[in-house]
Amino acid sequence: MASVLALFLRASVVLVCTALATFSLLWHAPGDPALAVAIARYQAVVPDAVLDQIRTEAGFNTGFWTAFASWLRPLLQGDFGQSAVTGRDVWPELVTAIGYTVPLAVLGLLIGLFFSIPLALLATKKPGGWLDRLAVALASIGAAIPAYWLGLLLILLFAVQLGWLPAMGARTSAHVILPALTLGLGVAASLTRILRSGLLEARGQSFLPAFRRRGISRRALERDHVAPHAAIPVITVFGLELAFLLEGAVMVEVIFARPGLGTFLVSAIEARDFPKVQAVVILTAVLFVTVNLLIDLLYRAIDPRIGERDA
Repeated sequence: MASVLALFLRASVVLVCTALATFSLLWHAPGDPALAVAIARYQAVVPDAVLDQIRTEAGFNTGFWTAFASWLRPLLQGDFGQSAVTGRDVWPELVTAIGYTVPLAVLGLLIGLFFSIPLALLATKKPGGWLDRLAVALASIGAAIPAYWLGLLLILLFAVQLGWLPAMGARTSAHVILPALTLGLGVAASLTRILRSGLLEARGQSFLPAFRRRGISRRALERDHVAPHAAIPVITVFGLELAFLLEGAVMVEVIFARPGLGTFLVSAIEARDFPKVQAVVILTAVLFVTVNLLIDLLYRAIDPRIGERDA
């Protein structure tokens, strides 16, 4: 119990530090944030009186800690505040953006699993064979290709050269295929390598031959001993990939001109819309912390010795 409470305490500290670091970076960014907000709001240069009004509304003319406390108090109650540009609540706009990003991330994860699990299983059937070498080569190439470059290659091939799929926007279900492939192939590369390594290490454990000599079936060995041993590194990478999918989706949405958290964040940064930028960063931090917390709890469920060592 003490170790679980320590996990939650560390997660809370990480979130508070993330909020402080985000607010500090935005507060001390070069340039006049009031001017950026004014240009985004009025699409024109405005007189000093209007700039002073914006500074008062956004709290730019108060001290750092006063402004931080004014932003943090409603945030702890789930209130992300109002946009400095439009004056509308940030949360409904953020939910709309999430509605585009989450299906993309989930589909990318499914594509990654669809490719990685068969590749890893085929590779470990005969370690060192041609299938194993092919799987490792494909995973290495996939891991080395940046998401933005892979997205451009897919656009060039399937949208420009072949004309099979649309490249930009999110009007139909077909518009999600290329962005999801861009995310999924990157996930598949990481999961394939880790799953292959985990299976090979688990199948090489010294106690397995003794169990075989006792007459335990291969299927029972795979289920009761190999799978739990291989699960820990796979859970680690799977959890991190699940969190990084959100970050990758932001980049992919910009490449494919797709609405979502990516365009939401980019437009907010350009306008120096502090509440919107902070909302995306805090949401991402909560996702990372939650995923890592769940990974730690799964570790303890699979191998209770991990919790005993931490305690």
